[in-house]
Amino acid sequence: MWWPQGNLEQDLEEYCMTVHLFGAVSSPSCACYALRKTAEDNHSNFSADVVLTVNKNFYMDDLLKSLPSEESAVTMAEDLIAICSRGGFTLTQWISNSREVLQCIPGELRSQTLCELNLDSDELPLDRALGLQWCTETDSFKFKLKVKEKPSTKRGMLSTISSIYDPLGFLAPLVLPAKLLLQELCRMKWGWDDPIPLIFQKQWNQWLTDLEKLADFQVSRCIKPDGFGEVINAQLHHFSDASESGYGTATYVRMQNSNKRVHVSFLFGKARVAPLKPVTIPRLELTAAVMAIRLNIMLQSELQLPLEKVMAQKG
Repeated sequence: MWWPQGNLEQDLEEYCMTVHLFGAVSSPSCACYALRKTAEDNHSNFSADVVLTVNKNFYMDDLLKSLPSEESAVTMAEDLIAICSRGGFTLTQWISNSREVLQCIPGELRSQTLCELNLDSDELPLDRALGLQWCTETDSFKFKLKVKEKPSTKRGMLSTISSIYDPLGFLAPLVLPAKLLLQELCRMKWGWDDPIPLIFQKQWNQWLTDLEKLADFQVSRCIKPDGFGEVINAQLHHFSDASESGYGTATYVRMQNSNKRVHVSFLFGKARVAPLKPVTIPRLELTAAVMAIRLNIMLQSELQLPLEKVMAQKG
């Protein structure tokens, strides 16, 4: 509703948008629908893998895809650029841990971090993949955190803890002690803006010191070692446990190739503090088992691996 020509003295008129607004509540759904509709309309001109990639590997406006060889990656990149262009989508900001793949991508479509790099000699940069710091040179995730200085209060502690983005649970053993410290202050009904007691201050300072050591910590992005080959079968192994302080689960994937070589990799972790209200250990262990089941359902639907069976173990 708006006034004609912006004249407030005239009656309101009803207008209809001719384009989708950027930032509207419906915008993400409309964008995803248009993208998938593009893949559906052009499925006869491209391989099934390309169409499946558009439908399964886009996260809002980001695309993440892993392929077994550089040749297949180059072909996939070219096909993705072509099929998305049919719907008016231009895929930009391309980055890869393979120099050969990057050289096959037009310069104007590469990531801005690659603009001034010599792909033949310069080290590949540190970039982000869905919020995680991805070192493309070593093909690993890193956790160099820039924690802003906050006051030593409950509010400042909560802000610092919440600023750690760790969706895969790599840092759960480090974050949980800080959450327990914050929970203890909540149990004492400490004020949100009151300076924390000295004994808690020492523990908090030690935790902040340990947090700085994350700059030397990295996790390999690929769950398969080099030269492992095609995975013939895979198994998910879930381990859940609980204590009076907290509960959690860790998931590993066990893979086997055609030569019966076996490799196990950490896949996902999650940890939570126990509720303030006292809960029995068996009930907490049951809660951890429920968490493991939910993770199993999610991983089975997302992993593109020939999963054979699932193993679960309670601590």
